[in-house]
Parts: sequence; C-alpha cells; structure tokens
Amino acid sequence: MERGKKSVVYAFTAVFLWSTVATAFKIALKSVNYIQLLFIASSVATLFLFIAFLFTRYKPELRDILVSSLLGFLNPFLYYLVLFRSYSLLPAQTAMTLNYTWPLFIVLFSSLILKQKPTVFEIVGLLLGFCGAGIIATMGRPGNVSGTVSVPGIILALLSAVIWGIYWILNLKRDIPEIPGIFFNFLWGTVFIFILVFLKRQVPATGIKGYLSSMYVGLFEMGITFIIWLKALNLSNRIAAVSNLIYLTPFLSLLIISLILKEKISPWSVLGLTITVLGIIITRIEKN
Repeated sequence: MERGKKSVVYAFTAVFLWSTVATAFKIALKSVNYIQLLFIASSVATLFLFIAFLFTRYKPELRDILVSSLLGFLNPFLYYLVLFRSYSLLPAQTAMTLNYTWPLFIVLFSSLILKQKPTVFEIVGLLLGFCGAGIIATMGRPGNVSGTVSVPGIILALLSAVIWGIYWILNLKRDIPEIPGIFFNFLWGTVFIFILVFLKRQVPATGIKGYLSSMYVGLFEMGITFIIWLKALNLSNRIAAVSNLIYLTPFLSLLIISLILKEKISPWSVLGLTITVLGIIITRIEKN
C-alpha cells in the first residue's frame, strides 16, 4: 500500500478510536468516580508511552524533564480531572461537544500569549464557534439553563477546553520529539494523580468492568491513538488535508453515544456542534 493510502487508513483509525472515548468515559464512570478513572487510565497510558519512548532511544536533558512537571500538571492531571468531572455531571453529548471548543481557545491564546495578530477569518471563526458553544450549553433555552443541564458541568467542560488550549500553546515552545515529550508529561502527571489518590484515599476497589473501561480510556484516549495519529501525519504528503479528518470525530462520537449509551441526541447538540466546527474551520482558512 502506498504511503498516501496508509496515511488515510491510520488517520481514519485514529478518528474512529477517538470517537469512542466519550462513550467509554460514561461507561467507566458508572463503576468508578472521576478521580479513580483518571488514576487507572493515566497509569495504563504512562506504561504504554514508556514502552513507545524506549523505541525512540531519545536521551532527555534535565531541562526537558523539569519543563514536563508544569506541562504534566496541566495534562494529564488537571485537564482530565476537570474533563472527567464534567462527564460525571453532564450527558455525554453535551460534555463532548463543549470540550470540542478547544481549537477555538488555541486560536484565542495564540493571540493573547504568542502575540499573534488575529486574522479576519480567525475573528469571524471565533465568534461563530463560541456562538455554537452557547447553543450547546443552553440547548436553545438561554433563559433556563439550570433547568436543562448542570451549570457546574458546563463550566467544567469549557474549562477543560481552556486548559487544553493553554497546554497546547505552552507545548509549542518545547524543542523535543513528540513521543518523549508526551511520555514525560504523563510521567509527571501520573505522579500528581498518585498524590491526589493518596490524599483523597480514592484507590479504586471496583469490579472488572470498571478496570477494563478505565484501561480502554488510558489506551485509546491517551496512548495508542496518539501514536497512530502521528503515524498518519508522518506518512502523509498532505498533512493539512489529513489533519482536517479530525473534524469527523465529534459527529462520529455523537452517533456512537446514541447507539451505545442510548442517549437521545438533541437537535441543539447537532446544530451547536456544526456551527462550532464551522467556526473552527473558518479560523484555519488562511493557514490551511
């Protein structure tokens, strides 16, 4: 199989796997709480990333390891702690679609932190994208938000997108290969998670279903899928075209949520998500 076709196969595989994780979050949260889910998932992901790191034969500098302490606090520790908590409070479709505003926050923080002057397309895309997020959050009832969904859940889902945006911008400033970089981030993040579990006495005492679903999250949200996605980008001669396939993820995720979790997908979720993704695409017009 030629490189271009291999790239597309890898990309669609990654998109499909990432599309399943919102459903996996909710299944796992039926057996464990959000701290326990993060404890199991991050441990599994760190172990897998350690094995992947060994194959890179990269020799990290002390500075790389120290910088990872900050980045690891942001992701996986703080980001997933906030994200999993939002999933415990919201329907999967709402938490997933609100979290998907993270590309908008990356554009916003590029202007604020990196001092990059926003283009007209970026401004229009941001306004449109956040309008879509507003539709999702209110489910078409801006005057009665608390009567439809959990307000703390909405705040946490949007906060997770903010945290990811900050993490992504800070990660841009690193001069380290992707796999070693994310491994050391996860290594530090897992240390923080272990401390939290010890202080909260949240060591999971759960059945096999809780462990298996949490391990699935660790492998296919945090670990294996990331490697598959990198493989897709490395094989592609048209990285921009392949990377745009990621916009299929939230729509596929809604389908899987509907089929497996039996959630009735709200038309407002579909409308808000469509507007949000359209806004994200518009912000990328001049760059892509």
